Amino acid sequence: MVTYENLHDTLSFYNIDCRQSYYISSGNPIFDFPKAPFRMDYYALCICTAGEINIEIDSKKYKVDAHSFLIAAPSTIVRFLKTSKDFMMKLLFFDKNFLIKNISNPFIIEKMNLFSEGSYSIVKTAAKNSLQIQNLLDYLKKKSRKKGKFTEEIIRTIIFNLLLEAAEIIEKESSTRPEKEEGKKDLFLKFSQLIRENIRQHRTVQFYADQLCVSNKYLIEIIKKACGKTPHEVIDETLLKEAYVMLGNPDFIISEIAFELQFNSASAFGRFFKKQTSISPSEYRTKENIQS
Repeated sequence: MVTYENLHDTLSFYNIDCRQSYYISSGNPIFDFPKAPFRMDYYALCICTAGEINIEIDSKKYKVDAHSFLIAAPSTIVRFLKTSKDFMMKLLFFDKNFLIKNISNPFIIEKMNLFSEGSYSIVKTAAKNSLQIQNLLDYLKKKSRKKGKFTEEIIRTIIFNLLLEAAEIIEKESSTRPEKEEGKKDLFLKFSQLIRENIRQHRTVQFYADQLCVSNKYLIEIIKKACGKTPHEVIDETLLKEAYVMLGNPDFIISEIAFELQFNSASAFGRFFKKQTSISPSEYRTKENIQS
């Protein structure tokens, strides 16, 4: 069983050599999918245009059908489970640094509130909204084929338009949620980004509080208000995602995974994993038929 740890590896499964900062699919039927979970290393927007797919995202299972879309940030872990014969989707992958070039606010994507589930959102929308997103993806594909002086800027503009359309749809779905104060929201966004970048090396709340120049108490208060979880719970969830990816790779033995994730021993890692999932790492591998 192979683990696709990033988008480049995943696209290579389809013989796609993606060396650009973005990739737009053709929308043609897909008959084969990677069986192993993989970690997204790009931002992604995928919309189902026909049929349905069963998918697992960050260990939660979903059924996605026509006029539903997924938008996800890097670090999201995806696993394809089952698709109908008529399943089709259009998708866009892009690198954040490409999109925000010449933009002063590095958190402009996060400020759109696109990720209701932490690092992703799955939304069922009306056919007219779905068609609007599909038309923009088609336009983006058309423009990406032409190489001109302003091609990159045009592509950035279309991607921003896509994200804003998605954000508007998501906002309507979650209009009952109270608005957060701007400064506190920025702190939550920075905390989330720091965790994604440092989870394998640092998992204490104190480290992140120090990086953000706030007290532990204040960080706990803000994160709790922003997402209903403590910083420690958010850290544990992110660490568990890393564990799932590494356990999906049969080349890693459990003691190596424990070492990579900064646990003192394999048994300490086992206790953490079982507390989060109710099964041991080896039981998880047996259940998923992952043989090292």
